Amino acid sequence: MEISSKNVVEGTNRAPQRAMYKAMGLSDEDLSKQFIGVCHTGNEATPCNIHLPRLALKAKEGVSNSGATPREFSTIAVSDGIAMGHEGMKSSLISREVIADSIELMVRAHQYDGLVGIAGCDKSLPGTMMAMARLNIPSVFVYGGTIMPGMLDGKELTVVDVYEAVGAYDAGQLTLEGLKNIENTACPSEGSCGGMFTANTMASISEAIGLALPGSASPPAEDDRREKIVYDSGVACANLLKMNIRPKEILTFEAFENAITMLNSVGGSTNGILHLLALANEVNIDLTYDDFERVRKKTPHLADMKPGGNYVMNSLDKIGGIPFVLKKLLDKGLLHGDCMTVTGKTIQENLNSWNFPQTEQKIVRSVENPIHAVGTAVILKGSLAPEGAVIKTAGVEMTKFTGKARVYDREEYAFDAVAKGEIDEGDVIVIRYEGPKGGPGMREMLATTAALVGQGLGKKVAMVTDGRFSGGTRGFMVGHVAPEAYVGGPIALVKNDDEITIDTETNSIDLHVSTEELENRKKQWKKPKPNYLTGALAKYATLVGSAANGAITIPNP
Repeated sequence: MEISSKNVVEGTNRAPQRAMYKAMGLSDEDLSKQFIGVCHTGNEATPCNIHLPRLALKAKEGVSNSGATPREFSTIAVSDGIAMGHEGMKSSLISREVIADSIELMVRAHQYDGLVGIAGCDKSLPGTMMAMARLNIPSVFVYGGTIMPGMLDGKELTVVDVYEAVGAYDAGQLTLEGLKNIENTACPSEGSCGGMFTANTMASISEAIGLALPGSASPPAEDDRREKIVYDSGVACANLLKMNIRPKEILTFEAFENAITMLNSVGGSTNGILHLLALANEVNIDLTYDDFERVRKKTPHLADMKPGGNYVMNSLDKIGGIPFVLKKLLDKGLLHGDCMTVTGKTIQENLNSWNFPQTEQKIVRSVENPIHAVGTAVILKGSLAPEGAVIKTAGVEMTKFTGKARVYDREEYAFDAVAKGEIDEGDVIVIRYEGPKGGPGMREMLATTAALVGQGLGKKVAMVTDGRFSGGTRGFMVGHVAPEAYVGGPIALVKNDDEITIDTETNSIDLHVSTEELENRKKQWKKPKPNYLTGALAKYATLVGSAANGAITIPNP
């Protein structure tokens, strides 16, 4: 049966349901209208999400004033920044699935006709969009907005500066007072982390792929425009109901190509690859690493954004935000302009009516004079990662690195080695058993990578992991290595002092060990016991697939 509120409230046999709605203040007139769920991931776990309940009220106003009945509900969100660097990070990627599943269950249970989804921290964005795609009811995604940058001695700070300051302190390059000053000023308000990290990357993608209103990604969380954006998103969802435009009509293969173009043009987080693969799966689109590489190679890197560059999302917002980037790409034929969006118009129609501020700026380059001629979200393959791996090259000067492996079976072991000064120039740090199944949950390694940068080793070492990296990571850092160690991938067979080569020009990552030796090691290898035997993490580990396919959970795999 198609999802419809009429299944719940019409007919004499639905008198009990109507009675319960009336207990919440709804009238017969309210019950005669279509129902739009207004979902948010608000909580006190993270500044990214703390203001979302307030924004939901404005979205509800937009729904009500457009002739529909709003029903607010919330779901979980994990703070990646607070969960980072310890066991808690294993819950982060898993929360993406829980968010998508919980939104699906709420909508199916109550048969809402449409959905406005408001999200802030990293996994809450793709999780919300995945639910919209899965349910395929008229839906509008809206971002909660970025945090304002912290200011210290005239320098803009983000939370990544705090992580890197920890490394500088451990190396004796920063005093305790200096660390405390950075800690106290880096995160001044509500909103998601300020650089082109994962949240801002996925917000940018939400516009490019057509699920969010134009101009909704870049205004800061505390900006007055943010309330108008969520109000307008409520109005837009009601309009989509009238036009019967659904996510599967928006999320076409060409729309995903637009999203990949955006990812590369702004030097976005490698997590964007993982999440786009998962989102494509929800609408049965066969998106592969080959598609990412094909689009990347014809997409220039235009936006000079942190962590690889110099600017934060608030700076991009002042010059026109994501529509400014999209217009540059569209004018040069690098976007599919005929893709439908939640406005009921195509992306080209949206951009043609957009007014951009006339100001000199250094943040977004022209297509003719890009930062890099090709995109920065690079897929690698080779003997160490037969199914693939990813690296972000924004802000990375080198294209090839060969070094000796330093192998660690947990992130904590690697971080301790970095903190103790045990990592040398030329090392390739290998962190394994942190993949989707092995962790489980594919932890991000920002604490370790930032510590390396803080110690001055960011350009002198490389890292390889079957886990993930934060959007705030910079340096020659390779993640998503597949097959992962827990299922016996080659990364499980690496030993200390093995030589590894990473080459972003040839898209290769190779372990220089003979096939015969690897076969011998494989015979001796034993799968470790799972880290969790009960609960959500154990359930996830039994269902999750390869990072190369988006680390999606597959029933009865």
